Amino acid sequence: MHLPVFSVSLLMLSLFCTAARETFGTDRKSYSVVASRPVKVAQLVGEFDRELDKPTGNVTMSRYKLVATDLGVSLRHNGRTYLLFGDTDGARGGDAIAYVTESSTTEGIKLNFLQDENGVYQPVFIPGISQGGFEVPMAGASVAGKMYLYHTTDSSQSSLMGRSVVAVSEDDGATFNYLYDLSVKHFINVSIVEMERAAWKGLPHKKGMSLLMLFGSGHYRKSDVRLAYQPADKIESASSICYFQGLDDQGLPGWSCREVDAVPLFDQPCVGELSVTFNRFVGKWIMLYNCGTERQVINLRTADFPWGPWSDPQVIFDAQRDGGFCRFIHLSREIENCDNLEDPGRQNESGDPYGPYQFEDLATGDKNSTTIYFTMSTWNPYTVVLMKTTLTLVAGPD
Repeated sequence: MHLPVFSVSLLMLSLFCTAARETFGTDRKSYSVVASRPVKVAQLVGEFDRELDKPTGNVTMSRYKLVATDLGVSLRHNGRTYLLFGDTDGARGGDAIAYVTESSTTEGIKLNFLQDENGVYQPVFIPGISQGGFEVPMAGASVAGKMYLYHTTDSSQSSLMGRSVVAVSEDDGATFNYLYDLSVKHFINVSIVEMERAAWKGLPHKKGMSLLMLFGSGHYRKSDVRLAYQPADKIESASSICYFQGLDDQGLPGWSCREVDAVPLFDQPCVGELSVTFNRFVGKWIMLYNCGTERQVINLRTADFPWGPWSDPQVIFDAQRDGGFCRFIHLSREIENCDNLEDPGRQNESGDPYGPYQFEDLATGDKNSTTIYFTMSTWNPYTVVLMKTTLTLVAGPD
């Protein structure tokens, strides 16, 4: 079965939000979300699927001279779904962008990478910033036919991701121009959701105005998540961003023009890569992020509103608990000799899952449950896989 790649308009998102509120009424908070164990659909990049020992669906080395990469952030732009990839091992290094031509529930996603005249993948280039290791694209937005890229830079030993910037492309990702610095504090990694202002009580600005909701983390994998918004038609102005500073006495969100006033959405200072979507089927905001001390795991939280309250975290994927190790993620030979998945010379280095980036447009379901799809990176082998999991609404006590 093949899924069409489609976009949800802001009008439809507004209708879905309104319908969700009407469906669940004032007791919506009594519904919790239970996630099934995620399963791997396919390895998306590289020449061979390490688990299956057969060619991947995209054979990226043969087609684009791209050996390996990570991340895979979904972006809808001009009728296509694009994927933004991070540090890339291949003929030209750098980062990479691809667009989706076909997606399947069983076979994965067919990718076409932006390429040069020789058929080699074309790295992302933003003039004026460093784009070495850990300096990667981590979110995107599409406004008025332009592609906007959120990119980290200023990596150092003390701060692997020191600053985030916004760049713009007017040729569908072929070239970019730097616009402004986004953050050196709380919004280094970000996830962007476009929405209609009228869909949610508590947002300022005029009725019907399109807004970008920015969910951000700061110090890499040592940060809480914070929230900001920006009018979409002001995306090229850094001064148009306002930050969530908490709820007032009536339970409505307050906003500040100063990033220093941004407050955490919950207390879990371990977040680096994250993604947030609004799920039109179960009427919930869904956040995925990696977190961990000894090893990284993939966490899920849900909320009825972008500012929360957010649910307690569920660990939805743990490579040890959920059979990732020794199957498609390498376990160090010093622990157990159970696989041959490792990259060359890395036999004593276990992999970790990270970078769970959701595809809002591929979600399926009904008002009681939804199946979501997301990319996930595995540190060893260094690659990107497509995952899926089912979320079910469960009524709590009256």
